[in-house]
Amino acid sequence: MRTGVIAKKMGMTRLFQDDGRHVPVTVLALDNVQVISRKEADRDGYVAVQLGAGTAKAKNLSKPQRGHFGKAEVEPKARVAEFVVAEDALLDVGATLSADHYVAGQMVDIQGVTQGKGFAGGMKRWGFGGLRATHGVSVAHRSLGSTGQRQDPGRVFKNKKMAGHMGAKNRTQQNLEIVRTDAERGLLFVKGSVPGHKGGWLLVKDSVKVARPEAAPYPAGIRAIAQEIASEEAPAGLVEEAAVHEMAPLPGAEEVAAGVAASDAQADGGPDNNEGQEG
Repeated sequence: MRTGVIAKKMGMTRLFQDDGRHVPVTVLALDNVQVISRKEADRDGYVAVQLGAGTAKAKNLSKPQRGHFGKAEVEPKARVAEFVVAEDALLDVGATLSADHYVAGQMVDIQGVTQGKGFAGGMKRWGFGGLRATHGVSVAHRSLGSTGQRQDPGRVFKNKKMAGHMGAKNRTQQNLEIVRTDAERGLLFVKGSVPGHKGGWLLVKDSVKVARPEAAPYPAGIRAIAQEIASEEAPAGLVEEAAVHEMAPLPGAEEVAAGVAASDAQADGGPDNNEGQEG
């Protein structure tokens, strides 16, 4: 089991395949992701690596935090996270991870905090249908309705779907596809949307439901090692070949004409729905 990475959500764009079809992607940036410390079984009871990303001002950190970063001889980080790994996947303190840690076509799980929507009612938060919009309802069309019972039990049960704070929850989106990587700029292009707002921090891990491809580096894609490996990149704006999915070709003009003729013939020879209604 490899380590994951800490990435920053930059926004969404789209890439193109050779046949012109576009793929909506979310752009994730690896901002100086380094190993801060490592947990070992004989000392800590488990095996993991602690990563840091981004940059923080030293004056905004506590004294223990400054000492922790100073011991690792890395600059203060804005975001710190820990990833449980196998014993043979431990990394040296100070190592910097590259975007080549993932390969095109690989599935990943991305964890983040969803966008906060503030205080929301039952219809927006839970999809309730609301009350009648015509007779019998007076200025209560979007109200929640009854929430409790009678004297027995005489209370509202916990976890009842009611109005309240919507969003701002820790969520994981599984089986998202990496369609392109840019090691030089430290970018990951993920097919689809991921939790959180622009500028938010995300944890990107190997998918737990889909096997890791053999091309993915193990134990990790370290920047120094990644620069030595010469890889051919796809032209700018295009999806890498490993992430291109074949689709059935569109029907030709003859097939479309034959389908239209068949549907017209069926409509002309069908029973008259108005027949027998007069009289």
